[in-house]
Amino acid sequence: MAQFFSIHSQTPHLRLIRQAVDIIRQGGIIVYPTDSCYALGCQLGNKDAMERIRSIRNVDEKHHFTLVCRDLSEIATFAKVDNTQYRLLKSTTPGSYTFILNASREVPRRLQHPKRHTIGLRIPEHPVAHALLTELDEPILSSTLILPDDELPLNDAPEIRQRLEHQVELILDAGSCGTEMTTVVDLTGNTPEIIRAGKGPLTPFGSIHG
Repeated sequence: MAQFFSIHSQTPHLRLIRQAVDIIRQGGIIVYPTDSCYALGCQLGNKDAMERIRSIRNVDEKHHFTLVCRDLSEIATFAKVDNTQYRLLKSTTPGSYTFILNASREVPRRLQHPKRHTIGLRIPEHPVAHALLTELDEPILSSTLILPDDELPLNDAPEIRQRLEHQVELILDAGSCGTEMTTVVDLTGNTPEIIRAGKGPLTPFGSIHG
């Protein structure tokens, strides 16, 4: 049975954040808010929790998990970032973007795309997510909270509780954070490629289309 914390979206209580991080460190899966929509999250190195998220989402090994990071220096630890990519990341983060980058040696092979050896990374602009990352002191391995056969991510905490209370360890209710997913940008080529247009504005990428 999942625990359920009501948490302030702008000034989250540190005690609740610490309890959430303890659950992550103990191998649990949490539902937490981001600046685009709710996400499923677990500890970076926990293979069992990752496979449980795959099962909840009903996705295969080609599904790109996202490393949700605190800042650019953390992204640079887990991805190969050149000067041009860094400038683009600096101008668009924090924000509602997920960037596909070539994974560094710090990223376990199981977290990478099996053929391309890439990883999705993002820096969210949400106080609860930022507080979790600061307390955890490492990225959260995450996936958008959209269930099989649903067209949109779940956004209502009581509904999330009803549908997932036996599949996750904690739900952090910070109110509505929308159902529009991040804009996904592939930075592995010579020019950025928009994989999915979402909440993040396309303006920084000029007239580029996926």
